[in-house]
Amino acid sequence: MSGLSFRSLSFMFLIAFLVWSSSIETCIARRDKHWRQSRYAAASLSKKKGKGHGHHNYHNGGSKPKAPPYKTIPSPPSSPKPKAPPPPYENATPSPPPSPNPKEEVPSTPPPQKGYSNGQQSNVFDMLDFGAKGDGETDDTKAFQAAWAAACKEEASMVVVPAEFVFLVGPISFSGPYCQPNIVFQLDGTIIAPTDSQPWGKGILQWLEFTKLRGITVQGKGIIDGRGSGWWQDAPYEDSYDDERKLIIPLNSTTQEMPPMPVRNELSGKMPSIRPTALRFYGSFNVTVTGITIQNSPQCHLKFDNCMGVVVHDMTVSSPGDSPNTDGIHLQNSKDVLIHGSNLACGDDCVSIQTGCSNVYIHNVNCGPGHGISIGSLGKDNTKACVSNITVRDIIMHNTMNGVRIKTWQGGLGSVQGVLFSNIQVSEVQLPIVIDQFYCDKRTCKNETAAVALSGITYEKIRGTYTVKPVHLACSDSLPCIGVTLSAIELKPLQERYHLYDPFCWQTFGELTTPTVPPIGCLQIGKPSNNRVQSAHDVC
Repeated sequence: MSGLSFRSLSFMFLIAFLVWSSSIETCIARRDKHWRQSRYAAASLSKKKGKGHGHHNYHNGGSKPKAPPYKTIPSPPSSPKPKAPPPPYENATPSPPPSPNPKEEVPSTPPPQKGYSNGQQSNVFDMLDFGAKGDGETDDTKAFQAAWAAACKEEASMVVVPAEFVFLVGPISFSGPYCQPNIVFQLDGTIIAPTDSQPWGKGILQWLEFTKLRGITVQGKGIIDGRGSGWWQDAPYEDSYDDERKLIIPLNSTTQEMPPMPVRNELSGKMPSIRPTALRFYGSFNVTVTGITIQNSPQCHLKFDNCMGVVVHDMTVSSPGDSPNTDGIHLQNSKDVLIHGSNLACGDDCVSIQTGCSNVYIHNVNCGPGHGISIGSLGKDNTKACVSNITVRDIIMHNTMNGVRIKTWQGGLGSVQGVLFSNIQVSEVQLPIVIDQFYCDKRTCKNETAAVALSGITYEKIRGTYTVKPVHLACSDSLPCIGVTLSAIELKPLQERYHLYDPFCWQTFGELTTPTVPPIGCLQIGKPSNNRVQSAHDVC
């Protein structure tokens, strides 16, 4: 009985041992399978990350990256080492072993190109690369022409006039009916005009001209210097002058003297009688001028003719107050114009708005010296003039002849309507508020009955000091001004060198919405009883 028990126990112990051994092998096999799956999954993930990382950097301007180092996960000591999976890139060069504190490898990029191209050279055209010397003496006109011809072929290209160089450039046209759109003219250096007569021939109307472009920007911190003193000295006394001088009588005289001309210099030969505009844009869309300085132009500094979508801001015009006919900004046949944040000092109108202009908004501009901000002159030689929707506000004027003005010739046709002059601060301004429908920039002009019709003109918040006359409103006998509104006018006299006069009105109808200083009792309230109806050819 005891032997049987001993054999039974031994047999049972053997069976239990076999069962226990089988369980251990199964567990080890399962654990080894799990580790194999983890290693391959990690390798697959590393492969996917490597491909994505390389693709991203390559398309952001960097060099094509090398294959990332392949990292293995250590095997457990109890299992045999599996065969390593293939690396994520075929034929990849082996990577060096990682350092103790590895840094993320940044793909190399080309160095930036002198601050303009940021590594993209294909659409940046530097004048120096086209043979310009920039020494202020060598004629760089051909280099400018070549750089423009190359930039013209590339959309959103940039022409660079680099800083710290002075480029002597003759009359040039950056023309563009076939140019690509959105060209930037980056002006950081200085461009100067020739002072000898030879480059100008018998006379040219503009010096630097941009024509028929779609999206043109002139920007930078550079200077356009017209060196106009030689032209001003040669300007004949018979040349046109501002007719409002007839209203300004010095205390020690009965007539206003002609202003002295600047001392003649920088002149090697008599200049042509036709004086050029420094910078002109013609027939272009979406034009921007910002940052630059235009100084000492022979005539007008900046002109826009037949343009649509114009923005001028944070730029400077500078020439002496006695330089003849040197308008700051001249607008003609242009629509949707915004001018703001600029300093304009010149010898004529800070801004001149001519026929064909509409939707013009001018604000936050400093004007002076100069002749103020003017609409006109309009209707010269019996022509038709149309101007509408003009806003001029938040302006500071110091030491100017006029403040805000509308001037038309007798015999003209057309109309000016929808004009607002608001929040104009004047200091030592001779004639702050002017409508002159008898304008004549010659010695004599004949009387005519036809006139440009003026309506819907508002002057509000015009404040400061005047030195001759606070208000001068001279409208046509045959076509009086209607809808003229005066509000919050506060103008105080400042006796200086001129006779002082009271407000003057002639054939001017409208309303006073507030008391004014001084009182403007000459404005006729309401509408004229015999107001002539415009004929068909008068209407714009």
